[in-house]
Amino acid sequence: MNIHEHQAKELLRRYQVAVPDGQACFTVDEAVAAAKRLEFPCVVKAQIHAGGRGKAGGVKVVRDAGEAGEAARALLGKTLVTHQTGPQGRVVRRLLVERACRIARELYLGLVVDRTTGRVTVMASTEGGVEIEEVAARTPEKILRETIDPAIGLAPYQARRIAFGLGLGKEQVGKAVGFMAGLARCFVESDCSLVEINPLVVTQDGGLLALDAKIGFDDNGLFRHPELRELRDPSEEDPREQEAAKHELSYIALDGNIGCMVNGAGLAMATMDIVKAAGGMPANFLDVGGGASAEKVAAAFRILLSDAAVQAIFINIFGGILRCDVLAEGVVQAAREVRLSIPLIVRMEGTNVDDGKAILARSGLDIITASDMLDGARKAVAAAGRRS
Repeated sequence: MNIHEHQAKELLRRYQVAVPDGQACFTVDEAVAAAKRLEFPCVVKAQIHAGGRGKAGGVKVVRDAGEAGEAARALLGKTLVTHQTGPQGRVVRRLLVERACRIARELYLGLVVDRTTGRVTVMASTEGGVEIEEVAARTPEKILRETIDPAIGLAPYQARRIAFGLGLGKEQVGKAVGFMAGLARCFVESDCSLVEINPLVVTQDGGLLALDAKIGFDDNGLFRHPELRELRDPSEEDPREQEAAKHELSYIALDGNIGCMVNGAGLAMATMDIVKAAGGMPANFLDVGGGASAEKVAAAFRILLSDAAVQAIFINIFGGILRCDVLAEGVVQAAREVRLSIPLIVRMEGTNVDDGKAILARSGLDIITASDMLDGARKAVAAAGRRS
């Protein structure tokens, strides 16, 4: 789960992480009143779950109440298109009005779970304001890393090493250590998956401020944080992902045209890889789980078909806990409900596989069967190509 910048900064304040004074606003009048309270100049920032807002015109410096009103009117309701939103963009429904600051330097600071070590890692760079992926591609030597020992947390010497690596002055090192310690506590205690400060700015008076903040949470840990779950903004989420969550399905939309329905996260990842290897592009990650009912399978089927980009569906199931006959019943039920009009490729193995194949054969539906994963992927790619 992701949250807005203003929500992330409010959370960081609880951990004594320095952020600019600001206020979330939902109307033009609220934005003007907030700007007057904060004094001019101040900044009006569009709030969407995507980066690159500044380059897309979503961040405006204003110098009086009139400019504040103009900026708010221009941004509220606007569809903002950035490199992270895709061409469809995101509608701006809220703003953050924030006190401006005098910037001396822009740095990058982030925390993420390193899948290689299985530990939280701090990353920092002198290249603030730039996407960290760009820095890694162009100048990887400029990325500093420190792995946090879960038994002791971020050690002061590690934070000092990062501070010196960023070229901070002696008077700023102590502030940086406290800043990073707060971020690390926030990450662990809130079950975060990502905390990113880009840019972390050094102000002209020697202070450190999180000028922007991005926080994502591990959905599996949200049961421990009902107060964080309340920060969810459904308007920023894919409707298909919301629908999948209602049925306890794991679904992530992608950019391809082959819908994939699989049971088990590992098999789902392998299926996407084999579709790619066969020359296609998966339209989604969809794991129906081991204990899916026919109703849940039918719901998954409807979610796949709600994606207009999908030109073929590849169902790849290994029947264990989820029996093949249960899957087949769900597929037939859903296909009849939605009047399936795109190619459907099914590969099944495992428990009750013969019963499942018999159900599909009796259905009268135009289903393409596959002997194995690669055969199914090739048939799905070929079918999608013919429709395209």
